[in-house]
Amino acid sequence: AWGLSPSSVQAAFLKAGISVPSRAGTPAVPRQSRRRKSVAIAYEAGQGDGAEPRRARWEPPRWREQLQRIRQMRSGRDAPVDEMGVHRCYDTSAPPETKDQVTSAAMLRLRRRGLTVDSVLQMDEESLGQIIYPVGFWRNKVKYIKQTTAILKQKYGGDIPSTVEELVQLPGVGPKMAHLAMHIAWDSVAGIAVDTHVHRISNRLQWVKKETKSPEQTRVALEEWLPRDLWKEINWLLVGFGQQTCLPVNPRCSQCLNQDICPAAKRP
Repeated sequence: AWGLSPSSVQAAFLKAGISVPSRAGTPAVPRQSRRRKSVAIAYEAGQGDGAEPRRARWEPPRWREQLQRIRQMRSGRDAPVDEMGVHRCYDTSAPPETKDQVTSAAMLRLRRRGLTVDSVLQMDEESLGQIIYPVGFWRNKVKYIKQTTAILKQKYGGDIPSTVEELVQLPGVGPKMAHLAMHIAWDSVAGIAVDTHVHRISNRLQWVKKETKSPEQTRVALEEWLPRDLWKEINWLLVGFGQQTCLPVNPRCSQCLNQDICPAAKRP
């Protein structure tokens, strides 16, 4: 069918190192050669576009319905993240950085002291620690703030970097905060900001193809299938949902609109 002579077929087998005995001038194909082998298919001119066939993108079942119900539950925008999240913890004329109740209070105290690169650089570590306490790991964060502020002064003229790659190089800044900073400071959606709430809920809803062990694994898994126009929304949506309903311990499944379609729901 391909216009190959028997001798050409035999030569091809011999080149591949397969011994093919001949009988009456016709190559005898070994029985095992009937088994299909995984080979790359090269399109000939005029057959296809030369690209591999596109695979159907994996996505979790009923995720759109689950998402819409979460939107409905979050329509009041009355979770801690809505009042004291990162987007609420900064002045429009000053840099961001924070997290909910405790960190929001720390940010307020810092702003009262004058939250600028120069003021932080002039502040000693003990004074800075007293201001941000009782933020978790406050001693480490004092060091991170001082180191980061010095870098911002020296390398960025008192501003913050405008790429995720540069942001995660700053002391104490991980992917979640880097993506939040990109969203809020630069209005750029470079990826999904995944914290413990987003990580937990994504696994409970099985929005990941297989269970993930860390927020960063969850971010990669979500970005493989979640439409990009939802990346900016998903953080605040799931964080608030996790603070009010899908709690880390004893989730309020009886109050959740997704109880009947959630794989992890505790049903009565």
